[in-house]
Amino acid sequence: MFFASDNGSAVAPEVLAALAADPGPAMPYGADPVTAEVTAMIRTLFEAPEAEVALVTSGTAANALALATLSPPWGAIFCREEAHIEADECNAAEFFSGGGKLVTLPGEQGKLAPETLAAALARFAPGDLHAARPAALSLTNVTELGTLYRPAEIAALTAVARTRGLGCHLDGARFANALVAADASPAEMSWRAGIDILSLGGTKNGLMGVEAVVVFDPARADELRIRRKRAGHLMSKHRYLALQMRACLADGLWLRLARHANAAAARLAEGLAALPDVRLVAPAEANLIFAELPQPLAHRARAAGAVFYDMGGKGNRVRVRLVCSWNTSDAEVDAFVAALA
Repeated sequence: MFFASDNGSAVAPEVLAALAADPGPAMPYGADPVTAEVTAMIRTLFEAPEAEVALVTSGTAANALALATLSPPWGAIFCREEAHIEADECNAAEFFSGGGKLVTLPGEQGKLAPETLAAALARFAPGDLHAARPAALSLTNVTELGTLYRPAEIAALTAVARTRGLGCHLDGARFANALVAADASPAEMSWRAGIDILSLGGTKNGLMGVEAVVVFDPARADELRIRRKRAGHLMSKHRYLALQMRACLADGLWLRLARHANAAAARLAEGLAALPDVRLVAPAEANLIFAELPQPLAHRARAAGAVFYDMGGKGNRVRVRLVCSWNTSDAEVDAFVAALA
């Protein structure tokens, strides 16, 4: 009963098989044919023939390099107050941008509202030499609370960002989960909704360790290439990153894995909602669930072998985070609910 994180799930067998099938020697640093094939695959999937695709080994690297490409050292990067770039990436966005300032904003159910962003931007007077210059908006989909931005919601936020010339970034560590939950196309969830740079997640969706930074504006491509190399994230044996991504994207595997994780979470949410002492904090729209329950129930679940994160609480109640993965089984879900019941 492992519900701690989809980061902790196993590598999908199709991905392991792709890595085990030795492709032989190839030119290093992304000059290999597999990387070229993956670039073409992503361009086709996103209906973006000029997109730049840069593979890196972690979501932190993807987000930090993307935001550094959008923001100068004097720039302000707007995000929700619990965004991963704010709470979990050790100031990487600030470091790689050379000092860019994260401006965190509140939001209901894990999401920013356009009026909240507009009010925040209004506090920054155009041309003010004493304040940071608004530079970028960063959204997360699936959100840190397990909710979903649909394409129209993203477009409403990026439209506000455009009024002040902000570049728009999407942290898509769980992008595949968002796609299948919204029944949207990759283009609809990204550049058609106003996103300039996407961090396309892979590690949380069955890969050993690879993410893709997808730049939809060709004018920004060269800067991203330089920043990736300068930051030490252009891997020598780059083809082994590309092999993982190719295996995941081939024949829609990435969407099937995400669909399974979302279905497991829906089953878990249904079971939790039926328990009298358990309350879902937000709608379970993808593969991430937050729930509040009595502390003794959490202890009981752990005693039965469940692994999950305790997010704190008040009194005798605790908030827990439960994440389903591409290989979470119905038996695990049912056993967890039974332990609580």
